[in-house]
Parts: sequence; structure tokens; C-alpha cells
Amino acid sequence: MTIALTAEPPVAGWLRDAHFDLNFIVGTAVLAVATGAFVVTEPRLFAPILLLDLWLLGQHHVVSTFTRLCFTAEDRARYRFLLYGLPPIVLLMTFGAAWMAGFWIIGTIYFYWQWFHYTRQSWGTSQMYRRSADLASESAVVTKLAFYLPPLWGILHRSWQAPEKFLGMEFKTLPVPGLLVDGVGLCVIAALGCWAVMRFQRWRTGENVLAHTLYIASHHVIFFIGYLLVENVTFGWLVLNIWHNAQYILFVWLFNNRQFGGKTNRMASGWNKLCQRRNLWRYFLICFGIATIFHIGLRGIDFAVASAGIVGTPVLLLLYQTVNFHHYIVDAVIWRRRAAS
Repeated sequence: MTIALTAEPPVAGWLRDAHFDLNFIVGTAVLAVATGAFVVTEPRLFAPILLLDLWLLGQHHVVSTFTRLCFTAEDRARYRFLLYGLPPIVLLMTFGAAWMAGFWIIGTIYFYWQWFHYTRQSWGTSQMYRRSADLASESAVVTKLAFYLPPLWGILHRSWQAPEKFLGMEFKTLPVPGLLVDGVGLCVIAALGCWAVMRFQRWRTGENVLAHTLYIASHHVIFFIGYLLVENVTFGWLVLNIWHNAQYILFVWLFNNRQFGGKTNRMASGWNKLCQRRNLWRYFLICFGIATIFHIGLRGIDFAVASAGIVGTPVLLLLYQTVNFHHYIVDAVIWRRRAAS
């Protein structure tokens, strides 16, 4: 996810202000890590916490994406295919893949695709902070290596572990030798060392790169905990998922606020008011309400299928994965298009 938000670079490189950005960077990371610690300490908490994550953050996350598609009549016309044509295609492909290859293929696709999606979203966010801090003169090669190698190390480590279950789903990992995992780990140490030296030089010259540095640190902490520190692959995923969802919800609000919050647009007059800072909680409550309806709807479909004597739980999981896959495709389209415009 890469997008340029036009605004004067704030002090310390904040995207909005210290209050918002510290919640965005530190608050979401603390929430994710604390939740992961609760689950690791008491595994019986996983089921209720997962339900809350899907309900309060996951579905809200999806609704946030749709606010980017439906804000104005212009948006709805531009993204007509993403709104109406793409969902049935993704649904048929998801159910078709499960039917032809077995249910494991869905878990495998999700495992690797969500890793890529989370990494790319984090990269896009880091670039926003990089632009705000005016760090264009830093080495792009060192920056990218230091950013991407730790997540790569994490997914290779999980693949080497080769767990048999992920989120209750059967799945298969790519065969990865331990020597490769160790080699990438050494590259991670070297890349982060070079980046730390480069950043220290910035501090010595008096440049204020606090926001970008904090964000990069939080990125590494979350991926390290989610993929390397937490032994259970599902519990580790939960840390990343909560962090990803919470950040995305705040990010979309920030984007909408900048685009609509202070402007008059008759096609989106209601949203204009919702996107203003004073209506922040009203905005989140409305999105939460829509997410709740969506969540209940999925559960209702699953119950109806089960009542008809058809397998229930796999259907619910397939529906959730259809939503996830559709969201990943939509994200790749709308944010790149915004960045290019």
C-alpha cells in the first residue's frame, strides 16, 4: 500500500500530530503485543479474543475499505467492478479451489498472501512517514533491505517450522531448509546494523526523524514477535492481525479526514461531517454498526447452511477467506491508483 497524502511536513515527521501518531504507532503495537501475551499465557482466551478481533477490528477493517469505494457517486462509478463484479468471482474461485484441491489450499494461500499484504501495507505507511520527515536522501537500498528482510526471515522461519494447522485450517508450507533461515537471519542483522548507523548519523546532524524511527521500530517488533518469538503460528498471526487491522482503520480515517473533513462536497456531504475530527467517534460507531451487521450476516449464512445439513464451519471459513481475498485485491488497486493520481 503506497500513497501520498499532501500536507506540510509536521514537526518530528508526524502524519497528523503527536497524539494521533503515537496512538497509531505505539498504541496499536501495544494492543497487539498485549493481546498476544494474554493468549500465550492463557490459550483458552484465544477463541473469545479471536471473535472480538474479527468483530471489532476485522470486519471494521473491511468496512473501512468500502468507505474508499462508496464515499461519492464518482467513487461508486469508478469502482463499480470492484464493488459488484469482483466479489462473485472471488467467491467462485475460493470455493472452486477448495473443492478441486482440498481445503488446505485456502489456508496455504491465506497464510502467504496475508504475510505479503501486511508487509506491503506497513511499507506504504513507512513511506508516508519517510516523506513527512524528508528522508529522500537516505540510501533506498539500505532502507528496503532493512525493512523487508525481517518479515522475509519471519515467513521463512514459519515455513521451516512447517506447522500442520493454522487458524484451525489444514495448510501446507513451502519447504525451507534451516540453513536458509539462518542465512537470512544474518543478513537481517547486517541490514539493521547499517540502517541504525545511517539513522544515527541523521540524529547527529539534528534532524528530527522521531516518527519514522518509531514506526520502523514498531514494524520490526511486531513481525519479530508474530513470526519468530511466538511459537504457535496462530497466536503469532493474532499479534500481526490486530496490529494490521487497528492501523488500517486509523489510516483510512486519516485519509478520509484529509480528503473530505474540511471540504464541501455535495456528493458526500454526510461523510464530510463524519470525517471531521469532532465527529471521530460517530464515524467509528457507524462503521462498527455496519461491521456488526456484516458479521451477523456471515454467521447467519453459516447457520442456514448448517441447518440445511451441509457442512457449516468450513463454509464460514471460506466466506471469511473470500472477504479477505477480495479485500487484498481491492487494496492493491485503490491505493496504487490514489498514489498515481
